[in-house]
Amino acid sequence: MEPGPARRWQKVLYERQPFPDNYVDQRFLEELRKNVHARQYRYWAVVFQSGAVVQQLCSVCVFVLTWWYMDAGMLSPQGLFGAALLSSLLGYVLFDAVDGGAGRWESGRTRWADLKSTLVFTAFTYGFSPVLKTLTESISTDTIYAMSALMLLGHLIFFDYGANAAIVSSTLSLNMAIFASVCLASRLPRALHAFVMVTFAMQMFALWPMLQKKLKARTPRCYVGVTVLFALAALAGLATISSVGAVLFASLLLTISCLCPYCLIRLQLLKDNIHGPWDEAEIKEDLSRFLM
Repeated sequence: MEPGPARRWQKVLYERQPFPDNYVDQRFLEELRKNVHARQYRYWAVVFQSGAVVQQLCSVCVFVLTWWYMDAGMLSPQGLFGAALLSSLLGYVLFDAVDGGAGRWESGRTRWADLKSTLVFTAFTYGFSPVLKTLTESISTDTIYAMSALMLLGHLIFFDYGANAAIVSSTLSLNMAIFASVCLASRLPRALHAFVMVTFAMQMFALWPMLQKKLKARTPRCYVGVTVLFALAALAGLATISSVGAVLFASLLLTISCLCPYCLIRLQLLKDNIHGPWDEAEIKEDLSRFLM
């Protein structure tokens, strides 16, 4: 039975009150709040953000396709190196043109420093290409393929898509992609093939994402166009090898870019987080001075 109005219940622990320990009055639910920190998403905004996942999937697809063409003898290392060099030069110019050189001015990095880094990387990779070619001779081809697949999957998992999460690690993601490229390059016919393959991997997994992020931040429309063209190019290349694979990959891209955002928006409507006086207390004051 609820006690009479002789004494009003107070939400304190330092006073003895004639109420049971679990007693609350009708004011308890007045402080109920729902979805205080819930974010409201818009469908096309989520579709736009999913472009980072689509582009990275297409990057892995293009890389594997390029390796397959080189392994089958349908693509020469000289042709790939020339195309990669030309695209790198175009991307380098576009990278500075997007923001008018503001990013370079803020970082203080000169073009001469970029050229030296490129020459050093190219020289070291070319010098160690015979080692890369024979690095995994004692490992079976099936094991190499399995390791490469796992490394590329890990690259996609740990890649920085713009989310603030503990699992994100750009360094780990890049290292896993380069490890996969070394494994696959070791199964190519010659050392020159291995050199070009590792160089192409660095371009796809290190330089290309940097240009993506700048396009996304500075010119969203251009970013969308590049994403669509890149996805179409990956699908066209995959269709030359397997039409079934191209259909499945297209279904995957459509699911990620269209269906998953729709499901997120629909599930967001069912979100029902409640907040009130029963929540755990949060200490927001800086208590580091007590640790001295």
